[in-house]
Amino acid sequence: MRKNDEIKISIIVPAYDEEEVLPEFHKRINTVMTDLATNFEVIYVNDGSRDRTLEIMHSFADPHVSVIDLSRNFGKEIAMTAGLDHARGDSVIVIDADLQDPPELIPELINKWKEGFDVVYAKRIRRDGETALKKLTAKTFYRMMKSVSRVEIPEDTGDFRLLSRRAVDSLKELRETHRFMKGLFSWIGFAQIAVPYHRDPRLAGKTKWNYWKLWNFALEGLTSFSIIPLKLATYFGLFTAIGAFSYAVFIIYKTLVFGDPVRGYPSLMVVILFLGGVQMMSLGIIGEYLGRVFNETKKRPLYFINSLTIAPGIVDKSAKA
Repeated sequence: MRKNDEIKISIIVPAYDEEEVLPEFHKRINTVMTDLATNFEVIYVNDGSRDRTLEIMHSFADPHVSVIDLSRNFGKEIAMTAGLDHARGDSVIVIDADLQDPPELIPELINKWKEGFDVVYAKRIRRDGETALKKLTAKTFYRMMKSVSRVEIPEDTGDFRLLSRRAVDSLKELRETHRFMKGLFSWIGFAQIAVPYHRDPRLAGKTKWNYWKLWNFALEGLTSFSIIPLKLATYFGLFTAIGAFSYAVFIIYKTLVFGDPVRGYPSLMVVILFLGGVQMMSLGIIGEYLGRVFNETKKRPLYFINSLTIAPGIVDKSAKA
């Protein structure tokens, strides 16, 4: 493995309305990377922020800082992709700007990479500053994804991780519109390892993830990496049809043998509404997948860039010698 001053590291920081935390984040990330005595660049991706986030990014006046300003808010998954497309390092680190993921963990991620791992992901063993409901839903989601997906997605793991150059190049080949990055990080394979850490509460500002957005994010992950919902809809419809047919046979038998008149309007309405609900639910599941197929067939670019500032950043010191 090369010496530190010969290693080039890119750090991708997607940000949306993070004006309150960016100055402190930049101070801490700069301190960590300077202490490592390595070549590095910090790529800030402004994801259509409405506050002073972009202005603050440009104010850093740091030769290691690049700024990608997306033309609008495309979402965090696309912002990360834009950063990966422009990263020049031998390894690339993805980290949020809210300081819930401590930059001080980066040296440990780099050490694991030097041992030969292509993907080093930070695994949360404690989540401070989050409600019990959010912790419960997150825990349930990751375990559900692990059980239904053919790709093993690590539990209690976010986007904070290090990727080798060949892992990044592999990810850049995946240009699907509906991007669930946690799944894509696992899908590419290669040698992966976890580094446990305590997740801190937000330094300032408010989270951009409400429960509705989290629900849609979970739906994105589920439909991107599993067809289990389609199978469940099929099985549920099959069992419902068998039950309905069996009940119809019972009614016919009862009428012919005992001469009971057909009656039970309320129960008939319940059965009709139940079957209608099953059909609508099944069509909804099919619609989710069909909508994703529709979007993928358009072949639209993942994002557009409003402005791009590339700093000198990574300098090949070995070339100077």
